[in-house]
Amino acid sequence: MFAIIETGGKQYRAEPGAKLRVEKLEAEAGQTVEFDALLLGGEKTVVGNPIVPGAKVVAEVVGHGKGRKIRVMKFKAKVQYRRKRGHRQPYTEIVVKEIRA
Repeated sequence: MFAIIETGGKQYRAEPGAKLRVEKLEAEAGQTVEFDALLLGGEKTVVGNPIVPGAKVVAEVVGHGKGRKIRVMKFKAKVQYRRKRGHRQPYTEIVVKEIRA
């Protein structure tokens, strides 16, 4: 069985035991968090409108970190204008414990 969850403006496929890197959550390492399920799949698929009633995904926070550095460049031709900045997006790593349907 799997579920589709939404957090941080993105959707993720969650299965029990799966490790996911989601947008940063305000939760400490070792704490459990719950997400609403948008879709349940497996033998029988249930689509929510917008969420499946009574369905929750329980996950445990493993830790926090920062992603790979990306470089953002600005450039204008013929005027010697160049700007270079870097960015590292923070994330939270979670492990899906169970899907309650």
